[in-house]
Amino acid sequence: MAQFKEILKNKNFLFLWLGQITSQFGDRLSQMALIALIYARAPGSTLQLAKILSFTIIPVFLVGPVAAAYVDRWDRRRTMVACDLLRAALVASLALFFIGAKNLWPVYIILFLMFSVGRFFIPAKMAIIPQLVSKEKLLLANSLSSTSGMIAAVAGFGLGGLIVERAGSQGGFLIDALTYLVSGLMVFMIAAKARVYFKKEGPVTVIKDVERLFKKTLFSDIKEGWYYLAKDSDVRFIAQTLFLLWSAVGAVYIVSIVFVQNSLGSVTQDLGFLAMFLGLGLFLGTLVYGQFGQKVSRMRIIFISLMLSGTALSAFAVLLKLRPSNLLAEGLSLILGLTISPIIISSQTLIHEVTKDEMRGRVFGSLEIVAHLGFLLFMFLTSFLAERIGRFWILLFVGITLTIAGLVALVLRMDKRGA
Repeated sequence: MAQFKEILKNKNFLFLWLGQITSQFGDRLSQMALIALIYARAPGSTLQLAKILSFTIIPVFLVGPVAAAYVDRWDRRRTMVACDLLRAALVASLALFFIGAKNLWPVYIILFLMFSVGRFFIPAKMAIIPQLVSKEKLLLANSLSSTSGMIAAVAGFGLGGLIVERAGSQGGFLIDALTYLVSGLMVFMIAAKARVYFKKEGPVTVIKDVERLFKKTLFSDIKEGWYYLAKDSDVRFIAQTLFLLWSAVGAVYIVSIVFVQNSLGSVTQDLGFLAMFLGLGLFLGTLVYGQFGQKVSRMRIIFISLMLSGTALSAFAVLLKLRPSNLLAEGLSLILGLTISPIIISSQTLIHEVTKDEMRGRVFGSLEIVAHLGFLLFMFLTSFLAERIGRFWILLFVGITLTIAGLVALVLRMDKRGA
């Protein structure tokens, strides 16, 4: 714990960390509001939930590559502040003007725009961390950065169900808008020297400059990001791991929501508490791994964590089906969070360690696409299958698959090192 206190004395990193706790709390609250909104219109429909969630993921493919390339051209801090302000305006407009629309298309469009802006924010946030802390502190910094999401999950999901039940979807979205404003203020207070990796050229017209960026530099940067991902074995391994992990998350995300609603009998309240315990597990796992993770191989940790998370997911599905119990479900959610967090932290730290600073934005952008591609594909696949073969069997299959994948990868790595 003393190590965490030490890194939090770095005011620049502290501002980043606090800002993300605030905005991610609002994000989780908005997720609960969306779930309630869809349940009111189409109770128990996995496909309707998948449809609205897809508009938060499509920007990864349409905007992500362009955003990742520009992140390395712009001042990352200013990029993050602008993104927070834009997202605050968008989510406020959703709450004030479009929440009651009979047709959901205005909601889809606002969600698409919000997450398109987020495509610029995420790689900027990940790429700025090494500017704020020393190389020796990267693992600790990534651990604390991850806790922003974990703490948000504990508070945002846990309270989200109760808040949405009382304040409604509109209230949830308005609170989210406020959290973006607070996050923007925190990031604005960061005193990080700008690092912009492009040469300033002589005066040109705006049209010619945009044309040059898209035809020459921009697409070249996107290509470089994917080339770097393909040629570097460590980065390629992380891409494969993230694809597997996020495919599994996508496969169970929508299915587990309806599975829990049917098993425990509420729309958002029980779901919120389970997500709270999952977030608590992620937070505790982050603390433990941040303290002792330096002593164990990153790849070994990833393989073992895949095995354990698969086992925990399988147990969750089986035990909740046989004996629906809030206490049992909460305990298993806590264990699942404990086993997932080392995968996320190890992957982020490996990228920081093996990637050059001027390439980080592009590499993180490419990895975002890989992860969300797996999420989106398997989210729709399992949402379709769930209404035909049952939600329980999908959860069980995904859990077993993760366990086997982690075990096989661990054995192969041990054989390779022993050869």
